[in-house]
Amino acid sequence: MIEKRILVLDGAIGTMIQGYDLEESDFRGDRFANHARDLIGNNDLLLLTQPRIIEEIHRAFLEAGCDIVETNTFNSNSISQADYALEGLVYKLNLEGARLAKRLCDEFTARTPDRPRFVAGSIGPTSRALSISPDVANPGYRAVTFGEMAAVYTEQIRGLIDGGADILMVETVFDTLNARAAIYAIDALASETGRALPVMISGTLPDQSGRTLSGQTPHAFWISVAHTRNLLSVGLNCALGATEMRPYIEELSSVAPVPISAHPNAGLPNEFGEYDETPGEFLHLIGEFARSGFLNIVGGCCGTTPEHIRLVAEAVQSIPPASRRRGAPSSSSAGSSRSS
Repeated sequence: MIEKRILVLDGAIGTMIQGYDLEESDFRGDRFANHARDLIGNNDLLLLTQPRIIEEIHRAFLEAGCDIVETNTFNSNSISQADYALEGLVYKLNLEGARLAKRLCDEFTARTPDRPRFVAGSIGPTSRALSISPDVANPGYRAVTFGEMAAVYTEQIRGLIDGGADILMVETVFDTLNARAAIYAIDALASETGRALPVMISGTLPDQSGRTLSGQTPHAFWISVAHTRNLLSVGLNCALGATEMRPYIEELSSVAPVPISAHPNAGLPNEFGEYDETPGEFLHLIGEFARSGFLNIVGGCCGTTPEHIRLVAEAVQSIPPASRRRGAPSSSSAGSSRSS
């Protein structure tokens, strides 16, 4: 399919959850009514306490025309869930997140068998970094080791695989070494289980310097993850709107001989942390990515709604996907400075 047309990814689950104006009691449900920590803001927990809401959101994006639905598991890892003292739920969250999304994708695929829908297991970056010290007075200190991070990802990925995910998406990568730990975990589980799923990798550039938080340009980022087995795509998401992301998607498209994905925010956040870019404005900007021959997979991140995705899905139907040719590998290095 990816050779024949641009595939459409869904939009922002978090934005949609905010629209429900949930309170602490909604996140707790009956199961966690007496939990010792506050749970409001733990959107992944809604898979267990408010699954109807997550189902409604997935369904809305599928009805808008997306081909790939991300699971609501961005923070379903033991590091992120430790903030809520819910580390023990990691496998269950990923299992249920994949199962819910898979059931809906199967439902929509049954309606139009010639256009299958796919579940991408969302694997977020966690709140720790392997390349950066959290202690400015001790730059050599790390809060987590590579082995520990790989174990964190292994637990999450196992749940996603067991739940029926079709794709594994390592997304919003701000530290490429974290992503490499996830890649290591994916490879190890593939060898253990005999199930090797396609992998999407998507980095994030926190500002217009065009670098990840760990200092890599899009070109260097690509070189660092190019070894990934079963790599379906590489791309960028979050932090930037389409306007700000464009030169970096163009750069990535020019160096990576694999399908390119982009799911930018609906513009930059305003002073209230909200995203003002309308569906029409978003379409105008992201449509130019497609017409310029950069894209194979397109969707939306923070602030994007089913209406944003609907307009994009309709527009890219008539635009051919970017052509990618895998050539012979050349010698490359992935430093933190741009070549002249």
